[in-house]
Amino acid sequence: MPAIPTTSQTEAASVSQLFSYPFRIFFLSMTVLALLAIPLWIMQVNGVISLPLALPGLFWHQHEMLFGFLSAGIAGFLLTAVCVWTQTERTYGTRLVLLWGVWLAGRLLLAFGAGLPDWLVHTVNLAFLPLVMLDAGWRIWRARQKRQLLILLVLGLLWLMQIGFVTQLDMTFSYGALIMAMALISIIGGRITPAFTTGWLHQRGLDSAAVKTVPALDMTTLFSLILLMVSLVTGWQTVTGVLAIVAGTLMLVRLAGWKGWLVRKEPLLWILHLSILWVPVALFLLAGTLLAGWPSNAWSHAAGTGAVACLIFGVIARVSLGHTGRPLVLPTGMVTAFIAIHLAALIRVLTAFEVISWHPGISASALLWLFAFGMFLFRYTRVLASPRPDGRDG
Repeated sequence: MPAIPTTSQTEAASVSQLFSYPFRIFFLSMTVLALLAIPLWIMQVNGVISLPLALPGLFWHQHEMLFGFLSAGIAGFLLTAVCVWTQTERTYGTRLVLLWGVWLAGRLLLAFGAGLPDWLVHTVNLAFLPLVMLDAGWRIWRARQKRQLLILLVLGLLWLMQIGFVTQLDMTFSYGALIMAMALISIIGGRITPAFTTGWLHQRGLDSAAVKTVPALDMTTLFSLILLMVSLVTGWQTVTGVLAIVAGTLMLVRLAGWKGWLVRKEPLLWILHLSILWVPVALFLLAGTLLAGWPSNAWSHAAGTGAVACLIFGVIARVSLGHTGRPLVLPTGMVTAFIAIHLAALIRVLTAFEVISWHPGISASALLWLFAFGMFLFRYTRVLASPRPDGRDG
């Protein structure tokens, strides 16, 4: 009979524990980056500091939010989930340290690499996503899980956008990357959100059959987003605007079928529904940008701060509990953090439309962002750095 772990064994936090599963180190590192990159960017813009950036300031900010923050979230979630999907051994220990080291080196080179050869900075930063795809891809291939290949397809397109962005310094590619980020949300969010909603309703004897998913609609939405990205990057403005309306409408129809209002009493679920709602909002704002001249930073922040960051925040709050064997009960203060990050997105979009003036808007949005991720760091660091209470790997 296996020994029952003692309290000291299960509660002892350690650095080594962070490298026992991909979600642990990447969720924590992503949170630290979120807490550092935004204030550094604001201080850089306002001339308070002058970092030796390897990219021009605005491009550095966009890259770190898209390919630093988002890529860490992707690695933490995907490399954990794919082991469950394929029943394969996780990446951990030295291999995980090396993978994380590539991600960290990219952040340091971009923040302090002024004067270094471009090929060095670009090569290190462009290496991370392919390594993540390789790790996940061989597991998917061996398990013959063709369904998961769509994720690799979208990740490959996201990587192409990163290549274009760092080599051309063209914001068109960052916009394309945002659309591919929303395509990932369409796939992964479209799987976990209705599934978790159905499970929660069923456990409480409520009408779980009310939650509807339509595979054909899911696929149509995904490919509309891929077409939208291609159209945007190739410069077909009117076509892109129309495609944005189509993709946004398809996402709204899917969301309606998931019946998010039925789980309004469960923060770990309404955060997912509310975050994905930012996807059609961002797409309609993109259409407004292209067809009516609305400010481009409105749709980009609705997509980046709203859809991407808010959904990542909701997912890491849940995964960090579930995969460490803890009850799915939010720690104190996290509901307030959920509200704060959505308010940060809303204020940032309103600031883009000059409903709120620039300095108060940027400051309020940044403070709410910092509160949300600061709360996660405070409440989840020990969770991520401690063994599971049941003594199992996780």
